[in-house]
Amino acid sequence: MSEPLRLGRILYTNVWPVYHYFDPSALSFPATTRIEVPAVLNRLLLDGELDMSPVSSFAYATASNDFLLLPDLSVSADGPVQSILCFSRKPFAEAVHGRIALTNTSATSVNLFKVIAEKAYEAKPEYITCEPDLEDMLRHADVALLIGDHAIRADWANTDYIVTDLGAEWKNWTGKSMTFAVWTVSKKAAARYPKQIAELAAAFAVSKQRSVQDVTPVAVEAQKKLGGKLEYWQGYFANLNYDLTPERLEGLSLYFRYVREMGLLPQEAEIDIWSDNTQIRVNE
Repeated sequence: MSEPLRLGRILYTNVWPVYHYFDPSALSFPATTRIEVPAVLNRLLLDGELDMSPVSSFAYATASNDFLLLPDLSVSADGPVQSILCFSRKPFAEAVHGRIALTNTSATSVNLFKVIAEKAYEAKPEYITCEPDLEDMLRHADVALLIGDHAIRADWANTDYIVTDLGAEWKNWTGKSMTFAVWTVSKKAAARYPKQIAELAAAFAVSKQRSVQDVTPVAVEAQKKLGGKLEYWQGYFANLNYDLTPERLEGLSLYFRYVREMGLLPQEAEIDIWSDNTQIRVNE
């Protein structure tokens, strides 16, 4: 390779099980890693500044013709997700009809909120976009949407607000799981570096599997870096799904359909999953 493979990594703890045992320096090829919030990674990938990155599911949908999903990798929840949370003074069913302060850090969660508010609750709220600061958000709005570690910390400190989990709202309404992030590789990189992408996918799969079998080492790291109780982090990671099964794809397809119907997505999203054809090429 003339240049390193450019990798992204989501800043938030929810991806840690995929990365805990992943060592970029152990790869047989050079790679660089950019760690950012989902919104920044989305832009970098779409602008061609990254070759592979986990991104918000909505970001993948906006340019699905140019990208592939790595197999069996996602951040999903079959019910409560515990880190995509709405805070309000009034019950959510009432507050959702008012002014909504949306986080500026992820497109998937923002559009999931709009789908639930406008389709499930038939609301027509006013939306404003804010930095992820709970008290400041609720000075200007009836509901504040926070995601990732911002949501977790706000939930720990909360004594005043009603908390609504968007993963639970989606599950209660649709009966489906919700996939919030996917691992995405550009078709250009997949065509140019098939062996490297295969090695990368295999390394992620091994790290994920080891973490899923025992989440305690990941939970210990999270407690060390973010605080909280070990039992909280063990439950948090165990509750998330990191696969991309037909069930996950079914929920993801429904989400894509709804955002398309609402005019939030300019075109249909095609779900195309990368496969390792290296061995087949060799055999042929």
